[in-house]
Amino acid sequence: MNKFSAKDCRSILYMPASNQRALDKGPSLAADAIIVDLEDSVGPEDKASARAKAVSTFTDVDYGYRVKALRINAADTPWYEADLAAVANALPQAVVLPKADSLQDVLKLSTALDSMPGAEHIQIWAMMESVQALLNAQDIAAHSGARLTAFILGNNDLARSANMRVSSDRTYLVPWIMQLLAVAHAHSLAMFDGVYNDFADSSGFLQECQQGAAMGMHGKTLIHPVQIAAANEHYSASNDAILEAKAIVDAFSLSENQGVGVLKINGKMVERLHLQMAEQLLSRHTRMTHRV
Repeated sequence: MNKFSAKDCRSILYMPASNQRALDKGPSLAADAIIVDLEDSVGPEDKASARAKAVSTFTDVDYGYRVKALRINAADTPWYEADLAAVANALPQAVVLPKADSLQDVLKLSTALDSMPGAEHIQIWAMMESVQALLNAQDIAAHSGARLTAFILGNNDLARSANMRVSSDRTYLVPWIMQLLAVAHAHSLAMFDGVYNDFADSSGFLQECQQGAAMGMHGKTLIHPVQIAAANEHYSASNDAILEAKAIVDAFSLSENQGVGVLKINGKMVERLHLQMAEQLLSRHTRMTHRV
């Protein structure tokens, strides 16, 4: 599966590249994307062995419909070049770039991918996890090129970079999140919400899923398989939304309504803009339900 839309990823699960048992479970999980992680979850002494496990996983394990992404270490670390060599051997569908603070950070990775045989399909998912990234987001999105397809919110690091105390409702972080969302949508990028660290707090996780989906996020990054089902549910259209979308499409498809701009459907005035939104919703729903 080389061709995919990042916007179709509702649940994006991090897995430590050093944990072979976790990596082997990938094909049995309902996550839309698996990020094999070489960065935060792998200690310095384990980087080399984790790299080898990541490459063997990408080349030998069939993850089916699940997008296989590889999170490398940042460009200013001593592991970056070796991680790029692993990318060249593994050829993941996406590379997750941490600390994407500037356009130059993304272009450096993009240039490296351009020189790799067989890497034409690899997308870049940029992690926005600092005040610098926030301020440079427009420049990054506008000038990084076609490989950049997603922003990932690094909410913990972003808050820390601003000496910000984060409440459970992310009150003070929300304006910055919305700024990143505006940039992402303006440039047709997917936007993935950050992780929720306390995977035992199912109530808090559900609230954050609801908040992110309402904001306009496309999906959520996860740290534990127990979070997958809830993320898939909250980032999918509800049954009511699907029925409403079908009613809109059916109404506009009638021969007598072909040239009509506005219709009254179930007591609501519905324009052709809503028809386009309904068609997009149903198309995504169809893709979600036909995964095997």
